[in-house]
Amino acid sequence: MKSKWAKLGIARKINDWLKSIDDAPLRELVSQNVIVTGGCIVSMLLGEKVNDFDLYLRTKECAKRLAEYYVAKFEANPPQRFKNDPTKTVAISVVEESDRIKIVVKSSGIASESGSEDYQYFEQQPGSEDQSDFVDAVAADAAEAVEADKGKPKYRPVFLSANAITLSHGVQIIVRFFGEPETIHSSYDFVHCTCYWDSKSRALVLPPAALESMLAKDLRYLGQSKYPICAMIRVRKFLGRGWHITAGQLLKIAWDISKLDLTNIEVLEDQLIGVDSAYFAQLLAYLREKNPDKVDAAYLMEVIDKVF
Repeated sequence: MKSKWAKLGIARKINDWLKSIDDAPLRELVSQNVIVTGGCIVSMLLGEKVNDFDLYLRTKECAKRLAEYYVAKFEANPPQRFKNDPTKTVAISVVEESDRIKIVVKSSGIASESGSEDYQYFEQQPGSEDQSDFVDAVAADAAEAVEADKGKPKYRPVFLSANAITLSHGVQIIVRFFGEPETIHSSYDFVHCTCYWDSKSRALVLPPAALESMLAKDLRYLGQSKYPICAMIRVRKFLGRGWHITAGQLLKIAWDISKLDLTNIEVLEDQLIGVDSAYFAQLLAYLREKNPDKVDAAYLMEVIDKVF
């Protein structure tokens, strides 16, 4: 696809999505702070199917307000199995930290049994029956939304994770990172994903290094990604699509992974959230059951063989 058509397609998608935001002041704020980047632009330029559009926000304030907006929408229309069962009430909150916005879930059932008010990522705590049911229900709703969107509101929230909000009709809002494109891309893994569209300038920016990588289908690791394990696992997907990677680029990924303390279960969990929280939920549950604070390497290998 020519870049001008990709630019037009992105602008139309964003304009259509913005119309669905019924909070006028928020809609105006968001309209000036959206950055579209990642795999969707690569797919458009290569003439491949776009699975979803990854949206980021320029400011922390905008990311927080938009996350709060969609959490409220989600709570107003939770998964069907929770609507008529007050024992499975789940409270969702948006929490601001120094360098991020995150979405957390607290089960009222768990809080009343333990007396604790601690918030927990729902995808990190599958050992709780209430929370694992919640994850299963939301995932089922999300899968159903892909199959049957007729007659349902466009751009409704269908899945929440600590890092992102997935909307129906192919939009995903990333709340884990925010800032200018160069700031967002400082946490990225591969150079070909660094093309971006900016709602303020309405421009589609195509860095030469990204285009060269796409044309050659050559995976080039940027280095210092916040989620190098995610990058390593994503390599498998790209190889299946006809891309290739050199031993040197794999060494760069391995180097960044070597700097992680994966015996710290919090670090491991954060890295696996960057990959796919649902995919590794059972693995994390087994590890926490064995030791809630530290990863036993031998047991990890045993569990991986058992789960996968």
